[in-house]
This record gives sequence, structure tokens and C-alpha cells, in this order.
Amino acid sequence: MQISPNAEPDTINRVYKFLAARLHPDNPETGNADKFTLLKEAYDVLSNPARRAEYDAMHTKETPETDPLSSSMDFMDNLEGELNRRVAVLAVLYIRRRAYPNTPEVSLSAIESSMGFPRDYLEFTLWYLLKKGYISRADNSALTLTAEGVDFVETQRSSLPTLSRLLTSGAGSSSTDRRGGGQGVGPARTPPEVPVERRSGVDRRKQG
Repeated sequence: MQISPNAEPDTINRVYKFLAARLHPDNPETGNADKFTLLKEAYDVLSNPARRAEYDAMHTKETPETDPLSSSMDFMDNLEGELNRRVAVLAVLYIRRRAYPNTPEVSLSAIESSMGFPRDYLEFTLWYLLKKGYISRADNSALTLTAEGVDFVETQRSSLPTLSRLLTSGAGSSSTDRRGGGQGVGPARTPPEVPVERRSGVDRRKQG
């Protein structure tokens, strides 16, 4: 289901319902019987405390080097979650471009891994950032921060605690190193608490 290993039951339920609606065979546009079956199997395990504990014990060695951003940021809320997703994607791509200017591309799977969030929830986020001209997408779906995106990140960083903390922590750098083709940006630390702001461009909401 591409969610954080620390996801709460409510988060698991919401992600499942969202994906189930998309993948159900009765959906004429996005239905996929095979993927729906796999989704149902995953949900049956994760929604059962005993089976989930057993699964976690079996996959302890496969835990990512760093916690996904969804462990400390709310990506699920209808508004705040969307705003956080935009800022997180920009931060991950900015870190990659600064570290590897000759190979700035980050695969969609690496974005998923960094955020601990299924790509289905990222469709609107990526559409918005593409339309704004902050990111571009290659034929292989890899994502890259544009010059406009760099300008936005660098001019807004001082006024956006969310963005600043993600950049300082090296948001998602381990995942993008492994899957984005780089040689290493250094260890990433998950920011403790990331407030959400509302301001021009990405539309953020300031924490009260």
C-alpha cells in the first residue's frame, strides 16, 4: 500500500478506501482486478493487529534507513495534506538537483519511498506542480526541479518553516540516492514537527 510502517489504523483505512475505489474491477477507467486483489490482501494483514505484528517482525531487516516523511507530516488531510505534499516533493527534488546537477532526475518510485505515500495520492500534487512550471517530467516519468522551481524554493525558504526544515533535514535523500541514480547526499533526518503554512505559490497555511 506504500504507506509508512508506523501508519495508524485510521490512515491505513483511508488509504485502502481510496485505492480500492480506484482499483476495483467495476471502475471502468482505473480498475485492475489483480492489483485490487493484492491491495485487499495487504489490507487484511495491516488491519489485523496480530497479523500486522507478525508481518512487521518478519520484515524488520527491510525497514528503510530513514523514516518516510509521512511519519512526521500529515499527508492525509484534504487541505493540509495536499499542501504538505507539494512542499515535500519540491524539497526532495531540490536536494537532488543541488547534489547532482548533471543527474537531477528522481524516479516516481523514489518519491513514493521518500514520502511513504502511494503515488495515487500524488496525482493532483504533481499535476499542480507541473502546471505551475516548478517541476518537469521525463518520458520515463522521472521528475526534475525546473529553474522556476529552484527560484521558488530559494526565495520562499526563509518564510516557510516547513520547507526550511525539510531542506535542512535532507528530506528523503537516502531514498533518492538508492533509486534516483546518485552516489549519496548524506543521511537524512526526519524533522520532528513540520508546521503548514499558506503563502503565495504553493498555498500554505501557517500554524496557529
